Amino acid sequence: MTTPARAKTPSVAYSITVRILAPAGGAAVSQLTRTVEAAGGAITALDVSDSGQNQVQIDVTIGASSTEHSAEVVEALGQIPGVKVGRVSDRTFLMHLGGKLETAPRHQIRTRDDLSMIYTPGVARVSMAIAENPEDARRLSIKRNSVAVVTDGTAVLGLGDIGPLAAMPVMEGKAVLFKRFADIDAWPLCLDTTDVDEIVRVVRAVAPGFAGINLEDISAPRCFEIEARLRQLLDIPVFHDDQHGTAIVVLAALYNALRVVEKELPTARIVMSGAGAAGTAILKVLISAGARHVVVADIEGVVHRDRAGMNDNLRWIAEHTNPEGFTGTLREALAGSDVFIGVSAPGVIDAADVATMAERSVVFALANPTPEIDPAEAALHAEVVATGRSDFPNQINNVLAFPGVFRGLLDARSHDISMGLLIAAARALASVVGDEQLNASYIMPSVFHPEVHDRVAAAVREAAGGSAELPEVATDPLL
Repeated sequence: MTTPARAKTPSVAYSITVRILAPAGGAAVSQLTRTVEAAGGAITALDVSDSGQNQVQIDVTIGASSTEHSAEVVEALGQIPGVKVGRVSDRTFLMHLGGKLETAPRHQIRTRDDLSMIYTPGVARVSMAIAENPEDARRLSIKRNSVAVVTDGTAVLGLGDIGPLAAMPVMEGKAVLFKRFADIDAWPLCLDTTDVDEIVRVVRAVAPGFAGINLEDISAPRCFEIEARLRQLLDIPVFHDDQHGTAIVVLAALYNALRVVEKELPTARIVMSGAGAAGTAILKVLISAGARHVVVADIEGVVHRDRAGMNDNLRWIAEHTNPEGFTGTLREALAGSDVFIGVSAPGVIDAADVATMAERSVVFALANPTPEIDPAEAALHAEVVATGRSDFPNQINNVLAFPGVFRGLLDARSHDISMGLLIAAARALASVVGDEQLNASYIMPSVFHPEVHDRVAAAVREAAGGSAELPEVATDPLL
């Protein structure tokens, strides 16, 4: 597992609390503050937790920019004369101790009557009712509000193939977000297999207990086949967040970015870097939403019809993009373009490349944790710049979409997901930012905005059951 590059500014993700024993007197606190600031950290809380005649015990909470940076700050504190460093607690790790989920009963068992209705013998009547009418499972069990978050741990965040055990904290976090933002009970299912047939078999076998399946962090191209086969086999919606969630939030951000720069999607010239699961899904949603001028590049260069050695997915991209048959490099393709969307790798373009783009250009550099271009460099020439990170303006994050999408799907008792539904969700999300709020630094609302998830859910409920003309592609019937 690789360690993410150090952020430029301290982050709560690398927050620590350090217990300090220092000489009594006012000078101790000022020394601690100066030392932390000199080491590049930021004190976010300071509490005198105990005191004696000659010394005080101080708990200092510090924001750092990486694990290594945290260690450097602690070492600097230990160099202060008369100061003794005690316990150091990593606040992020503390939050994960014992996991982040628990089950809770909706009814208390206080009497024998309660026990007789919640469990045997009363529960037998409910089970028989479901046996006679399986649709009652949505009404009489947790199925109506439950989603399975399924992964094999092969493409987790920016960490790659770290396996199902290491993926568990991420899937737990996803389940917590479902509950916090949409009151959905989500359950992490981390599978100890990377075999497509076995993953499909396991998910199909557990599906009766859920009203929706959220596929997460499964590497391409296997994710395409898994999602497509499950959609054919199951009567509940199957949503691959790396594809569909990403596509929704990118389209929503692009709607608003184009409003800022006063351009239209059908006429905007778009260059994309990345043709994996996320890139392909974004592309297909953009095309369905009306984009007409798109060029896509991957690690081998620009995708075009005459390129050799393409798989089915790249052939689909070649047939539906690059109408002018451009065969140059990603950097060359950027010249004169209106929009850059990166879902690929760090440092694939620089400020000089952005300078060649059209006036009032838009740059979405979404690789995590290190974007395709430093946002500050991109902003030298682009009018609107967005990333996937929380420490820059205009964060494009899937958490803006998936809770509301599933809330709408579950409320509508939907059996599948259409392209029209994804576009409706994107339009609803974009609409949260009103004309009076919209500007180059605010094209996406906060995940904590009170209307985000309700608006998305309402749009999905309305669109559920409808269908749209979908482009045909063997590996991904939805997109």
